Amino acid sequence: MDEPKEMQNETMDALNPQPENEAILSEQTPETLAESPAETIPAEAPKQEAESTDIQPNATNEHSGENIETAESEEAEIEEEPVVDYNSHSREELVEALKELLQTDDITKIKNRVGAIKLRFAEADKEAKKAAFDKFIEDGGNKDEYEGGDDAVAEAYRKTYSIYRERRQKHIDEIEAAKKHNLELKQQILEELRKLIDDESESLKHSYDEFNAIQDRWKAIGDVPRAEMNGLWQSYHFLVEQFFNKVKINKELMLLDQKKNLESKTLLCEKAEELIVEPSIAKAAKELQSLREQWREIGPVPVEQNDEIWARFRNAASQIDERRREYYEQRREEMEKNLLAKQALVEKAQELTAETPTTTKQWNDISAQLDELLKVWKSIGPVPREQNEEIWNTFKGSIDRFYAGKKQYFDSVKDEQSENYNKKMELCLQAEAIAQRDDWKKATEELLKLQDEWKHIGPVSRKVSEKIWQRFRGACDEFFKRKSDYFTTLRGSEQENLQKKEAILAELKAFAFGDDKDENLTAIKDFQRRWMEVGFVPIADKQRLQKEFRETINAMFEKLKITAREAELSSFRETLHSTKGSRQISDKREQLLEQIQKLRGDLNLWENNLGFLASSKQADLLKEEFEKKMQGARQEIALLEAKLKILDSEEKAAAESKAEKPTEEKAE
Repeated sequence: MDEPKEMQNETMDALNPQPENEAILSEQTPETLAESPAETIPAEAPKQEAESTDIQPNATNEHSGENIETAESEEAEIEEEPVVDYNSHSREELVEALKELLQTDDITKIKNRVGAIKLRFAEADKEAKKAAFDKFIEDGGNKDEYEGGDDAVAEAYRKTYSIYRERRQKHIDEIEAAKKHNLELKQQILEELRKLIDDESESLKHSYDEFNAIQDRWKAIGDVPRAEMNGLWQSYHFLVEQFFNKVKINKELMLLDQKKNLESKTLLCEKAEELIVEPSIAKAAKELQSLREQWREIGPVPVEQNDEIWARFRNAASQIDERRREYYEQRREEMEKNLLAKQALVEKAQELTAETPTTTKQWNDISAQLDELLKVWKSIGPVPREQNEEIWNTFKGSIDRFYAGKKQYFDSVKDEQSENYNKKMELCLQAEAIAQRDDWKKATEELLKLQDEWKHIGPVSRKVSEKIWQRFRGACDEFFKRKSDYFTTLRGSEQENLQKKEAILAELKAFAFGDDKDENLTAIKDFQRRWMEVGFVPIADKQRLQKEFRETINAMFEKLKITAREAELSSFRETLHSTKGSRQISDKREQLLEQIQKLRGDLNLWENNLGFLASSKQADLLKEEFEKKMQGARQEIALLEAKLKILDSEEKAAAESKAEKPTEEKAE
């Protein structure tokens, strides 16, 4: 297996480190450089020039150690736990093995073995189900009546595996929670450090003592989320530099601090060198990561010893990285050997299946040989990931094609297959026609009837079985998807509509009546219009909202001593009085007729939908909702028809007035 790209990058960084001042300068913005002039001092500045300045934290004389950070995922790739071969285990033995692994207290130490059990159980369970199906057929059963499903062993495995997943997720959650808590603690320390920098009342000694205490607490805190690590680290070291700039600590104290840092980094070098001979590559890599993080937390060392101490630590880290590279190279060589072995099995399988057998004995003999090849295949270890799928598909393809031909050979003796094919083709045509219809209830009944007929038709040739089934199933799926999309669209964004109606209701309750009755009626009408424009809401809230809204509206009408319908009709009369011209009145009539026609169409649609719904708790709730919609539509139709009568009355009055006017003029 090739070494992961991240590991390659990390190894290159370890072999080619950058001085810390170069890394820091590459990450600074102009604004940061302006705030931190000490960081702009070149590492190559003459020693005597640096000594002539005020003592500053030596943020630029340390190597950044970009190879210090490694991806957590790399540690997970190294198998620290023992490798167990489960290929010969039965399903029952796999369940017991999984239960035994779950007895360990550290869930992280069984991940690879649980993964191996999972893969092996999937294979064994598939084989068991195939064997049960074959026995069912041998006993004279019809394959369309075979129900299959998980047995007690499979159910026990799934329950046990669920326990493992829960424990593993709990472990991950605990680690993340601890990191977030550590982040909060470090952010609190940053705030304390800012306050210490801003405090001008304390003595230098008191400030430095408190500063040391803050540093100790900072180092004692564990890991934080990786996304926050870099920003947190930069903020901390920036504030440390600001502290030193403020107190202008004398050179002797600075050198003492640097000497202390040198001792700490020397200790880290010794620990890193001990890891070179650590037998466990996983343990060495994990502890090296910890040492790298500790290195970042330690401040600068004396300039004259900076390169030497960094080179010592880098050398030890490079040797550990080289061991890890050799480990992956060894695994790669083993997988290449496995690849050669599997390629030989592929060639053997292709040789066995090159010619089509002509007798039953030939079919069975080759089947036995292919089964033996498959057992050998499972005993061979993994191959390189980039070739795993290709070689497996090639090997499996040869076997699949052979068994497909075998099935076709044995099925060819059944004369009724041709007739069954014609029957199923006819059902496909009928299903495809039904799939385009919109009369959901009747179409559903007919389609279900076709599905029942399909079940009672015998098998067809394996060569066309899947194709014709996919055609029939595709037609059924298309119909039910259209049907599902239709009813999903009716419900719409219920939660969003709920929030809108809650807002309208709150606004309605807060509304204050004025002295102008017409304005009040107009306001109430606007509230009702806005309410009706909002679509469906969740069924659980619909009745409550509607009841509360209607009670609020009725209370307002009670204050005005007028019903909602009277208010609507009154508003309509006022609109007609302001309307001039027969053309506008004619347009108004057409609008009313169109609205009535649309509502009647909706009523018919909802009635069809009610007939489609089956009897269930959810369906009953949906029926109740449709009934309320239909009742509202009937009331709206009655109101529109009342408006038509008013329109007719106004037109009649206008016509009579026009007829009387010439007579009056003549009498004058």
